[in-house]
Amino acid sequence: MGSIAGSKKLKRQMAPMFWGISRKEKRFVITVKPGSHPKNTSIPTAVLLRDVLKKVKTLREAKSSIYDGKVKVDGVIQKSLHHSIGLMDTVELEGTADMYRLVPKDGRILVPIKINATEKSKKLVKVKSKTTIKGGKTQIGFHDGRTIITDTNVNVGDTCLLQIPEQKILETVKFEKNSQVIITNGTNAGYIGPINEIKQGTFTLPKRISLLIDDKAIEIPANITMVVGKEKPLIQIR
Repeated sequence: MGSIAGSKKLKRQMAPMFWGISRKEKRFVITVKPGSHPKNTSIPTAVLLRDVLKKVKTLREAKSSIYDGKVKVDGVIQKSLHHSIGLMDTVELEGTADMYRLVPKDGRILVPIKINATEKSKKLVKVKSKTTIKGGKTQIGFHDGRTIITDTNVNVGDTCLLQIPEQKILETVKFEKNSQVIITNGTNAGYIGPINEIKQGTFTLPKRISLLIDDKAIEIPANITMVVGKEKPLIQIR
């Protein structure tokens, strides 16, 4: 009987560039399973440990650490080699003092940066959906796949600062003029700047924003940006 779970491996030549793996050393590499983040914008746990953070040297060592529950993502132990780790996720490794957050940087869409221990319970999440459910309550969906029911006044495109893993909203930032945003994709990934102007989408063009980056105005689609604060980012993202 065939498997219905899909392939657990990927040809190295087809892996996203931001994984930073060697493409000629072997033929295959562990792949991402469907989860909280899209496949093309996330890193599997095993690859993060071995190839990105270089905390282990082999896949066998990565398996041992992951299966023993030594890896926490957003405060929750993850025991899958294929768990998708993506934008703004925090990673904590048992036995080390280092803690990481994955952010866009220097044109790459995901780069781990070291963060202070006081920030491991905080995460920025972009509001991707807002629906009214039974009883007139509001359900909010975020970019990392999580959903919560809340009375907080937010709209699609806004950003919430969450306390994790409790999923408590600590603060919200509106997607509006002068708010600070980070570019999450493309050649300018990682740049941070204030919104100068918001241009509504048309039938042929998506919603766009004008940003001031190093005193230079650029125009990019709104869907590849994320609000991170008003005057400065709410948490460490550099």
